[in-house]
Amino acid sequence: MTAQTLSLLSDLLSHAKQAGADAAEAVHVSSISVGAGVRNGVTEELERSETTDMGLRVFIGCKSAIVSTSTVEPARFEQLATQAMAMARVLPDDRYAGLAPQAMTTPCIHNTLELNDPSEPDTATLLERARLGEEAALAITGVTNSAGASASWGRTQVSFATTGGFSGQYARSSHANSVCVLAGSGEGMQRDYDHHGTLWLRDLTDAAELGRNAGQKAVARLNPARPRTGRTPVVFHPRVAGSFLNHFAGAINGTAIARGTSFLKDKMGQALFSSEISITDDPTRIKGLRSRPFDGEGLRMAPLGLVRDGVLSSWLLDSRSARQLGLETNARAGRGTSGPPSPGATNLFFEPGTLSPAELMADIKEGLYITEMMGSSINGLTGDYSRGASGFMIRDGQIAEPVAEFTLAGNLLEIFASMTLANDLAFRFGTDAPTLRVETLNTAGA
Repeated sequence: MTAQTLSLLSDLLSHAKQAGADAAEAVHVSSISVGAGVRNGVTEELERSETTDMGLRVFIGCKSAIVSTSTVEPARFEQLATQAMAMARVLPDDRYAGLAPQAMTTPCIHNTLELNDPSEPDTATLLERARLGEEAALAITGVTNSAGASASWGRTQVSFATTGGFSGQYARSSHANSVCVLAGSGEGMQRDYDHHGTLWLRDLTDAAELGRNAGQKAVARLNPARPRTGRTPVVFHPRVAGSFLNHFAGAINGTAIARGTSFLKDKMGQALFSSEISITDDPTRIKGLRSRPFDGEGLRMAPLGLVRDGVLSSWLLDSRSARQLGLETNARAGRGTSGPPSPGATNLFFEPGTLSPAELMADIKEGLYITEMMGSSINGLTGDYSRGASGFMIRDGQIAEPVAEFTLAGNLLEIFASMTLANDLAFRFGTDAPTLRVETLNTAGA
């Protein structure tokens, strides 16, 4: 990534202005990824891909249009600008569209978030990591087959510029290991996995450790029962507890609020959670999986408290949704090269509670400990919630026998209000939660 890319964007913007645009913005995204996968010791996957895309959005009054290309040729910039302008002239007005407020942008933002690891593992190294993970999993007594193990590396470079004076770029690397295995045989076979992804290789969990974890989890799930139908307290493992943050983020998305299609549209300033719960979105975390120095409109990003002491305190806003709501954007725009910006979360997390996971479930005489969820039936207008699940029974405060093939149901407003959080928060997925307890959910089982 060099100044040459920003120079290309500047040239493209100049052509847009010459074609009659009142304002314009251009984005360039290039990526490279390498992946290796094995199954039962045999190489099953070896892939390398490289992509480059450039997008241009132009504005004429209240009209706007977007064009994109995967062929970055300066000789075609005039044609791209002309096509964009022709499209904009025939599209309907959108009085909320436009560049982000110029006063909120900062030209030439430099990346200080340690997002880019310069190391680049070769395919032989990736294959060895995948094999080590699978071998460790298959060595666990009770594991009978492999569903595959993989290792990958990638780097994405983002450059963005506007006619309002913003110009910035950053690069993000990624390293990942994953293992999935089967235990048992026939209809009683059970599957489980472990996965870890980081920006820097030195922070990545060892592949063999992931393999052992995956194998032990699969064996622990053998011979599951079905819990009885009824209402029961439910505790969620961190790897699935973060799903509630995803539902919450969707419900406070500025676009959904402006359209009136969210069950939280009238809840600003109200207590949704207990007073011990706070939710933060932090795009500035060093080495954060979703950190970035500026958003999809060129705005400097900062940590944002979405819930404080249980009270909903902010929506997720880009410039357009902020204008619709008569508010100021909080720089949460994401974007690609072929579509307009849209609001979303970055490094989203529940701030941890004070109880250990063991203390969180100590008083549960009979309940459920959920380690995997599947399917999703979430009504965005009402908050009604229903998902398939599997995990373990909790008996007298202890994790007991495995259970599977049941459904959990409730309403997200009631779920949010009855949550209690443990103290085991780890930043592992980008959307992160500690072990989480919900006082009662409807269980459809045996």
